[in-house]
Amino acid sequence: MTTTARPPAGLRDFYENPAVPVASGDARSRRQARMLATALRGRAGATVLDVGCGDGTAAAVTARLLPGHRIIGVDWSQDALRRAAPRIGTVVRGELGGGALPFATGAADAVLFAEVIEHLVDPDGALDELRRVLAPGGHLMLSTPNLAAWYNRALLLAGVQPVFSEVSLRGIHGRPGSEVVGHLRLYTARALRQFLAASGFEVVRLAGAPFHGVPRALRPLDRLACAVPGAASILLVHARRAR
Repeated sequence: MTTTARPPAGLRDFYENPAVPVASGDARSRRQARMLATALRGRAGATVLDVGCGDGTAAAVTARLLPGHRIIGVDWSQDALRRAAPRIGTVVRGELGGGALPFATGAADAVLFAEVIEHLVDPDGALDELRRVLAPGGHLMLSTPNLAAWYNRALLLAGVQPVFSEVSLRGIHGRPGSEVVGHLRLYTARALRQFLAASGFEVVRLAGAPFHGVPRALRPLDRLACAVPGAASILLVHARRAR
C-alpha cells in the first residue's frame, strides 16, 4: 500500500514507517482475491502485478486462490519489499508515474491495486502507468475506502470529519479513530467510476467490503451495507483496460 508517484520527502518517510497500517482488513483481501480469481477463470499462467504490495499480505491471500498464475509484488519501499518477499516470493522495486514501473508495455494480465490510490499525489499519472503495463483487455482490481460509507454520511450531517479522511500526518483531528494512515484522496462510488472511465478503463463490477476498524457492535451493520456498494466501507472495483 505504499506506492506513490514520488511523494514529498515527508510522505516518503511516513510510508517507510513499518508501524503505519497497510490494509483495511482480511475481509477486503479475500473479497478482492475472489473477484480476481473469477476474472481469470479459464486462463493459465497469467502475470499478476500487486502494485503497492506493502507487506505482501493481500498478495498472499490472492495467491491461494490463483494456483498456476505468477504474482509479482511491486513497491518503492525497500522495507515493504523485505517484509513481502517471504509471502510473495517475487518482488520488484518500482514507482508509479512517468513510465517508471519496470515492466514492458502490455506485460501484465492483471493488476492488483489495493488500498493505494487514496495515498497518491498523482492518481492520474498512476492510472496511466497501470494502463500502460496492462495488456489490452487486462484486469484492474482496485480497492479504496469509501468517502460515502454509511457512517460517514451520518458523521457529516453532525458536522464531524469523515472516517478515512485526514487533515494531518501527525495526529487525528475532528474524526473518530486514532491511527494516521496518510490518506490524501477519497472517492465515492460515482466519482471512482467516472475517474476510471476517463482514464481508459471499463468498469465491470463494483462491490463493497467491510472495514475492520468499525466498532464491534456495528460490524453486522457494516457487513449488511456491502449489499449496497455505494454505502459500503470499502469500494472494490473490477475494471478492464479499454482496447
